[in-house]
This record gives sequence, C-alpha cells and structure tokens, in this order.
Amino acid sequence: MGYPSIVRGGFVHTVELVGGETTIGMDITWVTERIAVGGGIWTAENMVKVAEAGITHIIDMQIEFDDTELARPHGIVVLWNPTDDDFEPKPRELFRRGVDFATAALAEESAKVFVHCAAGVHRAPMMTLALLGSLGWDLDEAMSLIEERRPVADFAEGYVRSVERFLDGVG
Repeated sequence: MGYPSIVRGGFVHTVELVGGETTIGMDITWVTERIAVGGGIWTAENMVKVAEAGITHIIDMQIEFDDTELARPHGIVVLWNPTDDDFEPKPRELFRRGVDFATAALAEESAKVFVHCAAGVHRAPMMTLALLGSLGWDLDEAMSLIEERRPVADFAEGYVRSVERFLDGVG
C-alpha cells in the first residue's frame, strides 16, 4: 500500500496513520525529477517508503549506517560512500565514487537516485552538488536549487571547495 505525500517546509514526506495519529515518514527532497536528497533511512519501514517513491539507487554518505541490507529486498542498489561530517576537505575519490555511481544509474531512463546522510544537511547536499556540477550545472545555480528545494541544506565552505577541486580535476 502506498502512502500519500505532503509537502511541508520544502520537504516531500510520506504520511501514514499510526494509532489514529498522523506521522511524517521519510525525509526525501526532490531536487530534480530523478535526483533526491535527504536524511537517514535507518529502518526497514522507511526503506519501504523509499522504494515506493520509485528510488532505484542510493548514495549513502553517512558513516553511521550502511543501508545495503535494508535495500536489498527492494532491488535498490546502494553505494555506501561513508564520510565524516567534520567540515574538513574531502578527497576527490569520495566524489568520483558517488558521481560515477549516479551517472551510471541515471543512464537508465527509469532510474531515480537518492543521496542521503544522517540529517540531509551537509554531506548529502555536498554530494548532490558534485553530481549536479558533473552533469553540467553551474555550481552557484546548483547550490541555489538545492537550498531552494531543501532549506536546511548547509554548504560548509570546506565542502564547497572540495567539490570545486573535484570538478576542476584537482585534489
């Protein structure tokens, strides 16, 4: 059974009734029709909601939890690309893994990619920025789009510089 969706505070949430109470489910913000950014999945119940949203691929940026086992029953492919949310510069390889994974996925017409970390504030927006930049977006326009769609996104200067170095082929 699918759950209805609502938009609240710029986020698309699934809604379900639990014991007569309305609860808000997964934290998924669609940046484009096929690329979403958000917070942690954590449970099998939330992974069901991710699958119901049509997501086929996940880039999991959180070091705290690997989604692979939760996603397997749904046929969702996961790249666990863990990194600390420490505001330190990030290595080129971190972005290369994520961008290569996402661009290969997006070559499939029906694919949808969900980039997430624990809260969807720093690491996931950082990787989404690298992905959009690799797809030809101007970085300022990509940051504006992500921030417009996901107001809690926060682009730490060190993370933005790391994305710039990656896209310039340096670092």
